[in-house]
Amino acid sequence: MVGKGSLNHNSREFYASNVDPSRSHLNIEFCREDIQTVYHELFDEAQERFNAKQTRNDRRIEDYYEKICSSKQEKPFHEIVLQIGNKDDAGVNTELAETAKQCLTEYAQGFQARNPTLRVFWSHLHMDEATPHIHIDFVPYITGSKRGMDTRVSLKQALAQLGFKGGTRSATEWNQWAQNEKQALAEIMLEHGIEWEQLGTHKEHLSVLDYKKQERAKEVRALDSTIAEKQTQIDEIEQTLQSVQKQVIDIDKIENISVKKALLSDKVTLPRNDFENLLNAAKQYVVYRRQDDRLQGLLDAANGKIKQLESVVGELKRKVSGLVDELSNIEFWHKRELDEVKSESREVRRENLMLKREQKGLMNLLRRHCIDPAKERIHEQEHGER
Repeated sequence: MVGKGSLNHNSREFYASNVDPSRSHLNIEFCREDIQTVYHELFDEAQERFNAKQTRNDRRIEDYYEKICSSKQEKPFHEIVLQIGNKDDAGVNTELAETAKQCLTEYAQGFQARNPTLRVFWSHLHMDEATPHIHIDFVPYITGSKRGMDTRVSLKQALAQLGFKGGTRSATEWNQWAQNEKQALAEIMLEHGIEWEQLGTHKEHLSVLDYKKQERAKEVRALDSTIAEKQTQIDEIEQTLQSVQKQVIDIDKIENISVKKALLSDKVTLPRNDFENLLNAAKQYVVYRRQDDRLQGLLDAANGKIKQLESVVGELKRKVSGLVDELSNIEFWHKRELDEVKSESREVRRENLMLKREQKGLMNLLRRHCIDPAKERIHEQEHGER
């Protein structure tokens, strides 16, 4: 979890309603420093270097801590909260409580070494609530900045300097870093015999359907692109047709040519210039007419191809819709199966815990009556051999 952080709550300056004060002596304080002192340690020299370069007093920084407190982009500190399991399987009254405490202690003690750009100033392990958990409060900072102070507060850049570069919306610097920290805790847990049961793993079984859905989506996008290209070609053809038709219509100007009937003959005469214009117009008309027929053929072919592609796209979209429905159905049943398995697992753990307690009670009862089960088994074996 990530939270706003309440330093007074973490250090038990006051008790919330979910805290059992009789258990507070079991808490562990790993680190407790004044945040303003930490700010002076981290940023005073950078603040002096920054102010020395300023020629205007209104650009000088008088108190960097107060500046960050009033900032809309950065917070003065960040807090993470970690616990193992829940109150049913690792609560303070369960057998795993002490093991969880040891794991969390090792995690907290190694946090600063793993994260040198996250300056820890407040860190506590709580054993007086339902489940053991730790609060770690830190100031994220970077050095060598080219903007503003060369050493300044920045969560995004501090995580980037640790090697966590932002990617997709779900793979932000914070999400990548948080997953890495969970893995670090999981490795510590494994050394103590606790395996991390990651919730939501039923999604792994849907990888094939996800792949098919993605591939169909790619095909649809490719066909949409092809249709767009064909539509562009059609637009170009139509523009050419309009140009040709306009030029053919211009041939009507030949009607304005004046002709004269020759004497004693059915022939007509016209000036040479008009004759040449008429001849050129006739030739152009034949050329444009042929182009018109060819372009119309291309236009018909393009329209036919688009109709064919639209039919294919429609079929693919129906397949994608079916895959989405199938995926949703499988997700529902996998989640239901997972919930049932988790419920059965909790029941088995409860029964196992009860059996262990009964066994422990029986062993104590036998010892109170001076009966050693191990010796009794050896005696029975020896008797059987005789």
